[in-house]
Amino acid sequence: MAKIVIYGAGLIGCYVGGRLLAGGSDVSFIGHARVTGQLRNQGLTLSRYDESRWHVPPERIEVSTDPATAARADLVLVTVKSTATATAAAELANVLRAGTIVVSFQNGIGNADVLRAALPQSTVLEGMVPFNVVERGPGAFHQGSAGELEIRHAPAMQPFVDAFSKAGLPLIQHADMLPVQWAKLLLNLNNAINALANRPLKEELSQRAYRICLGMAQKEALALLKRAGIRPARLTPLPATWVPRVLGVPDAWFERLGRRMLTIDPLARSSMSDDLAAGRATEIDWINGEVVRLAKRLGQTAPVNERLCELVREAERADVRLSWSGEALLAEMRAATGASS
Repeated sequence: MAKIVIYGAGLIGCYVGGRLLAGGSDVSFIGHARVTGQLRNQGLTLSRYDESRWHVPPERIEVSTDPATAARADLVLVTVKSTATATAAAELANVLRAGTIVVSFQNGIGNADVLRAALPQSTVLEGMVPFNVVERGPGAFHQGSAGELEIRHAPAMQPFVDAFSKAGLPLIQHADMLPVQWAKLLLNLNNAINALANRPLKEELSQRAYRICLGMAQKEALALLKRAGIRPARLTPLPATWVPRVLGVPDAWFERLGRRMLTIDPLARSSMSDDLAAGRATEIDWINGEVVRLAKRLGQTAPVNERLCELVREAERADVRLSWSGEALLAEMRAATGASS
């Protein structure tokens, strides 16, 4: 049986790896001591928004803090935060066999390129995880929203497609992942807004002022993507260009029009919000920062996304975490663009 290694036993890594393990695959996990200890003691308890549940007992879980575990891998799923991609690349370069397949299931646009540069003897593929995962307790991970895993098509990956299907995680394959990555990033622009709001995603998205902030960030990014000749893939029932308009409708209308965006665990928050709560560095530079970098490459500006980056960095440095109201945050976004309220 082919060996799958999860490099990054965090929220996404434990959930996806746990589902593969529950589906019968040979899976090992590499992560920090806190999580590896939990998996050894509690095993994995996995759940989904539709009340599906899986459990993998501790004795079935192979977990380590040592990157050398990846030496036996046929497939490595990299699920670390974007802040740790360079470290992951360096550690994997020392242990992977030639021909190992590596998939970046990470936020942002350029992580696969970083891995590819360090792993010239591996097949490195871009992947995308559309759903939200929350940690409900030691070894307990919950998928709070819908969506299918997406990945760049490659012949070398085909032997593993069946393993994902058996786990109930079918892979949607694409010849070009860049439009998919940008489509996901457009949705992830809400991570910063949710982190600053400091409230559950469902509650935040139910309030029009926060949604207008998100619409402004998306509209700014969409204009830059159009200028760059990149057309985002369609990941939602509505085309990406329509979403900012829908975000601005009154709350009662959005409850109907945006029902899929609100089909999420009522306690779920963005990973960026969780990072601020834990005092960790966020992925702001790999999400809203990607829009700012695209603007600079095009000789343009991205004031809304740049201001969101600044506010999140300020929150990272703050001793006390603030909770921005929708109205206050919207005033900041309008001030950044020079628009009147």
